[in-house]
Amino acid sequence: MPRKPEAFTNIATLRERYYKALPGKESLLQTINQAEIPEHVYNSNAIENSTLSLEETEKILLDIELERYIETREIHEARNLARVVEYIEQKAEQHELTSDLVLLLHKMLLANIDESISGCFRQDGEWVRVGAYIAPDPKEVPKLITDWLTTYKADSTSHIITRIARFHLEFEHIHPFCDGNGRIGRVLNNYALLRDGYVPINIAFADRALYYDAFKEYDEKRSTTVMEGLIGRALTESYHKRLAYMEGKQIITLKEYAKTVTDSASNLLNKAERQTIEAFQEKGVWKIGVSEGKKGKG
Repeated sequence: MPRKPEAFTNIATLRERYYKALPGKESLLQTINQAEIPEHVYNSNAIENSTLSLEETEKILLDIELERYIETREIHEARNLARVVEYIEQKAEQHELTSDLVLLLHKMLLANIDESISGCFRQDGEWVRVGAYIAPDPKEVPKLITDWLTTYKADSTSHIITRIARFHLEFEHIHPFCDGNGRIGRVLNNYALLRDGYVPINIAFADRALYYDAFKEYDEKRSTTVMEGLIGRALTESYHKRLAYMEGKQIITLKEYAKTVTDSASNLLNKAERQTIEAFQEKGVWKIGVSEGKKGKG
């Protein structure tokens, strides 16, 4: 995982490259965003113990019949989350993040799943816990959400990685809903990123253990270090992917790339996971963009 100062500097450089490459590539960017929706849905639902594979998630979103029985709830969870992801990509730049918007996204997420709690913060007597952690009194939730939004918007000096890490950790600490907190929280990360002119991120199911460690660290020490590492790596990877396409590079797998350089495949994979090379994942496969005439010189 990249060290904090390096990740912070890299994001500024990658963001500058991104905006330089963007003019005329808006349609390509939209295609990339659309192609990522199944992966966002799969990873976010898998973190919450969904049994769906990425392939099954894609089939559900394309209305293709599955080869095994899937509970109706899981089908709705996939379709609803996909709608929420699409919605924020369309609305984030135009609409400020508010309490009402958070409730709307939650209503969309739980549509046809549990209408009794969809679009509502926890009510009196609706206590929730995550492991040994007990979330705040439901009576405090509306004010806590208002304070959470105010604190995020008022922080104009912290690096975006730190801001999003705190934003996400505090939202999950409040745990304002009876169900759907994790999925809504990860969607809200991207809403905030898009509002501030950054690219969306995908927290991978493969990082679930580290992701849970980040919450434990925050609950015990109020530290954001682990979450900053996860956010920083995810944001770096998201830029690497978009730039590979937008800058017109040839996209090859990391295995193919390993045959053209002196680095071993295992060493390249380690660098990819730490995001010290411009690699990115598509459907669980590590890839990299190489410029014409430069393959094998990386």
